[in-house]
Amino acid sequence: MKLKYTALYILLIVAVNYGFSVSPLVKLPDGTMWPPISLVVGFIFVARDFAQREIGHKVLLAMLAGATISYFMASPMIAVASAAAFLVSELVDWAIYSFTRRPLSQRILYSSALGAPVDSLVFLSGVGLLSTAGVVAMTASKMVGALIVWWLVRRREPAVG
Repeated sequence: MKLKYTALYILLIVAVNYGFSVSPLVKLPDGTMWPPISLVVGFIFVARDFAQREIGHKVLLAMLAGATISYFMASPMIAVASAAAFLVSELVDWAIYSFTRRPLSQRILYSSALGAPVDSLVFLSGVGLLSTAGVVAMTASKMVGALIVWWLVRRREPAVG
């Protein structure tokens, strides 16, 4: 399948937005509500990197397709907050991926490290759950997936130096 990562990227956006709509929130020790589905979001950032390798800058259209489908399959509030968060964080991610000449594993790590906090801040603002603890927890959750994929990709890259 020629566009397998692009299809995966769109599917993950829809699946996570649906998950945010139906998954119960977990109360953190400080009283902040945390969505456990955010553990999966880190994989979306990485899927976007691979989708961009397939379709280049049109990856932003794939993001919009995922957000549009989410609007009808998930809560509209979740879909709008997600679309705003993805748009901002994906532009950060896209810029790092597009303009750096680093190995793929480093681009995955850097783009996730910068995109995850931005995404968390915008998303939690959009759904009315903004808190420092929430942004930190959600960012850390997203980085788990990104770190797993970074490590797997890094192991397959030739040694530099």
